[in-house]
Amino acid sequence: MSGNKERGWKELPIGGVILEAGNAAEYETGSWRTMRPIRDAEKCIHCLRCWIFCPDSAIIVEDRKVVGIDLEHCKGCGICAYECPSKINAITMVLETEAGE
Repeated sequence: MSGNKERGWKELPIGGVILEAGNAAEYETGSWRTMRPIRDAEKCIHCLRCWIFCPDSAIIVEDRKVVGIDLEHCKGCGICAYECPSKINAITMVLETEAGE
């Protein structure tokens, strides 16, 4: 182990405690999702509701327009699709296994 000592359970921080603010970008969490958001750029009206409600900050916005979804951090919760105006329906959720690249 090259001098690294693993910490015991008494030395680990209590769960749910944020020790360093702003460190979520360091952790790619998209690999375990089961559902993937698919955005139809033709339908999107750039209302930014998906961006406002996304708990993972996975909606990519440039110049006040949605330009994509950060799939490395998206967990597939579906909030973006739920919040997209129903008359627009620019974001749909599909099974990850059926999404393709």
